[in-house]
Amino acid sequence: MSILSIFVIIPALMLVGLWLAKNVNQVRGVMVTGASCLLALSVWLTIYFIQERAAGNTAEMLLTYSTPWFKPLNIAYSVGVDGISVVMLLLSSIIVFTGTFASWQLKPLTKEYFLWFTLLSTGVYGFFISTDLFTMFMFYEVALIPMYLLIGVWGSGRKEYSAMKLTLMLMGGSALLILGLLGIYYFNGIYSGNYTFELTTIAANHCIPGHIQNIFFPFIFIGFGVLGALFPFHTWSPDGHASAPTAVSMLHAGVLMKLGGYGCFRVAMYLLPEAAQDLSWIFLILTTISVVYGALSACVQTDLKYINAYSSVSHCGLVLFALLMMSQTAVTGAVLQMLSHGLMTALFFALIGMIYGRTHTRDIRELAGLMKIMPFLAVGYVIAGLANLGLPGFSGFIAEMTIFVGSFGAHPLSGDPNTSFRMVATIIACMSIVVTAVYILRVVGKILYGEVENKHFLELTDATWDERVAVICLIFCVAGLGSFPFWVSDMISPAAGTILESIGVM
Repeated sequence: MSILSIFVIIPALMLVGLWLAKNVNQVRGVMVTGASCLLALSVWLTIYFIQERAAGNTAEMLLTYSTPWFKPLNIAYSVGVDGISVVMLLLSSIIVFTGTFASWQLKPLTKEYFLWFTLLSTGVYGFFISTDLFTMFMFYEVALIPMYLLIGVWGSGRKEYSAMKLTLMLMGGSALLILGLLGIYYFNGIYSGNYTFELTTIAANHCIPGHIQNIFFPFIFIGFGVLGALFPFHTWSPDGHASAPTAVSMLHAGVLMKLGGYGCFRVAMYLLPEAAQDLSWIFLILTTISVVYGALSACVQTDLKYINAYSSVSHCGLVLFALLMMSQTAVTGAVLQMLSHGLMTALFFALIGMIYGRTHTRDIRELAGLMKIMPFLAVGYVIAGLANLGLPGFSGFIAEMTIFVGSFGAHPLSGDPNTSFRMVATIIACMSIVVTAVYILRVVGKILYGEVENKHFLELTDATWDERVAVICLIFCVAGLGSFPFWVSDMISPAAGTILESIGVM
């Protein structure tokens, strides 16, 4: 059995431990122990992967393992990782670890909350290590199902409506997704004589005709794109984020939405390369709209969570935008953006939850002078905002610069007479940087500075030790990725190049 399976075994053991826990302290102990083990395992995996590549191991996937679990359909439990998978596992572990501390004081039903939270994280880990399409889809669904209860029971505001809307839209995306996956399975089997769900085998066969690829590519890209907040299927995201409890918002925006971008690249574009080239212009238009629309919508919001939610629509749209540019630099930037946005938005939602827990409002019109009352949280919010708008030294800058440099330098694809269309789309997407600065600085100025208008706020306290742990860890990661990005990009770039070679654009 591959060591990668431990990423699923640890959460499974955590579920057992949580079920047996008798009180809140035992629940916290199980969560901290499990989250720490997952973080340590992901750090070890990252170091191991770097060492293997340095030693000359050029295999597409490392630590592979496969065992059949439904032979009639050739469904197998198959796992393996490349550089993109490894950094996604590392991101997931960081968010689960910090989310545990961000939820330290959560009440009521603490035990039940962490049970569903752990089940959600199990699906995320399983998805990123899977190389069998059916197994990947199974873990994908495991990651989505707990969201309904986590928002509907522990959420705030219009939580029932938000939970139902999120679930219905994501299940609709899943319906499209399973149709696309079954289409790949069936037609790959017909033309290759080998019916399999194994991702690398299907990619190597490269036998599905282009006209059939054009039918199933939209199913898979939209299916994953719904989770990645692709316009116009993004409307569940702001409502879901606004109603979700703090740690769920952190994991949802920080990791779960990354399943969308990862799936679009790893499955839709990798397995259906001709359709990716033929139809990319359609989805490039939609992703460009997502980038600009999300940023402009954030400017007119007054709820802190809605502002960050629409910001996530913009940033996740930028991920899909960069993937569709299909240049190695742009795709590397897309994965860096997944990491950067995951860390930044987790930090934002953590801070917003901490502020809301004290003030009981997220309306920026009712918040002012927080820098005087809770300086630690206020400084953390400023740092998160500066990272979001792309200040050099933070992760947002290196990710967005890599995307835009790669997009401007993208070579013409087969059938493209010139790059003018992509160049125009890139210029429009670049405009979102200015808009992002507008809404970030607007919010910072409104809620942190000026005189305290609500005198009851003067009695509020600053961050507790558990909250400081979560915030400091995330700030450290955001600054670390922004200051030392090359070891990450060196892991991502070869994996991106392998997939792009399969697509036929390198």
